[in-house]
Amino acid sequence: MTTWDIIQAHLPEALLETLYMVVVATVVGIVLGGLLGVLLYVTESRLLHANRAVNAIVGFIVNAIRSLPFLILLVVLIPVVTFFVGDPYTPTGGAIALCVAAIPFFARISESAFAQVDPGIVEASVSTGATVPQILWGAVFPQARPSLVRGIVITIISLIGSSAMVGTIGAGGIGDMAIQYGYNRYETGVLAVIVVILIAIVQVIQWIGNRRAKALTH
Repeated sequence: MTTWDIIQAHLPEALLETLYMVVVATVVGIVLGGLLGVLLYVTESRLLHANRAVNAIVGFIVNAIRSLPFLILLVVLIPVVTFFVGDPYTPTGGAIALCVAAIPFFARISESAFAQVDPGIVEASVSTGATVPQILWGAVFPQARPSLVRGIVITIISLIGSSAMVGTIGAGGIGDMAIQYGYNRYETGVLAVIVVILIAIVQVIQWIGNRRAKALTH
């Protein structure tokens, strides 16, 4: 098969598998990671609901997962993924691994975004007698939105890179295609096309994210 034949036959499916893994991991990472970020922020803030023990425990777990290189995390998660989905060497297995990596990653990003909110705004909300949920929803989230959008962009781009590494264990996606048809068969044209596509995708996502963050900045 020529380089063009390989690209026509395998690139659409590889892109769909990568899209599936990244979208699933992004949604799970933002939802669960965002909740952890809120918990870390609230238990750290003396103005809200400081709890040193909870903050230390959650922070330790988040840091422990983040300290593992992604390839090592993949290997560690193989028995867990096998238990839940049977075959870890599938896009679903790769998506689970990406979710585990995305949750603590976005947790720290969201915590940092919340921490950048002017404490004076939070203090003013507390003085009015607002509850913690009211303060978070009415004061903290609106002020943190530009930073959160930038954090989401960083997370998506990081997941795209990690999804390519998932291919090294044969879990599908463009990384798998690059290994099987580009590296193993010495098809440099396939590798070049995949690299160009990755660069283009990242540039578009970054551009969209930057525009959205600027629109939310007051």
